[in-house]
Amino acid sequence: MKRAQDIMTTPVITVKLDTDIKELAELLIRERISGAPVVDDKGTLLGIVTETDLLFTEKPLHIPTFITLLDAMVFFENPFKMDKDLKKLTASTVADLYRQECVTVEPSTPITEIAELMISKKVNLLPVVSPEHKVVGIISRTNMLLLIT
Repeated sequence: MKRAQDIMTTPVITVKLDTDIKELAELLIRERISGAPVVDDKGTLLGIVTETDLLFTEKPLHIPTFITLLDAMVFFENPFKMDKDLKKLTASTVADLYRQECVTVEPSTPITEIAELMISKKVNLLPVVSPEHKVVGIISRTNMLLLIT
């Protein structure tokens, strides 16, 4: 049975928290990749940033619906979400845009488990990490499709 280590792409193109948004976009286009793991100076995984995250910077801002009741504002939606959205809209570096929640696999993870994770978690990229949480590879849907050909 094949495992992550058999199909992962190496070396991995990564970015740092201080990577400029324009630089990130140029990197994704130049390397023809849909995202990159975000790492610290030691190569430890901090999260992931994708094309979808970049597209968010072009999305219109949705202002939460509210009413005024007895001189107080009552929101029908979470006003803290607007703060988060505003931060992404005005992002200048990866730190403003990346997602810390990141589904990962280990080099020994079976292909069947990887397929299940990609489908159930709706992710296109899975960083492959060592026990020390260092990025050692990455698996995209393309890597998985190559198994079929």
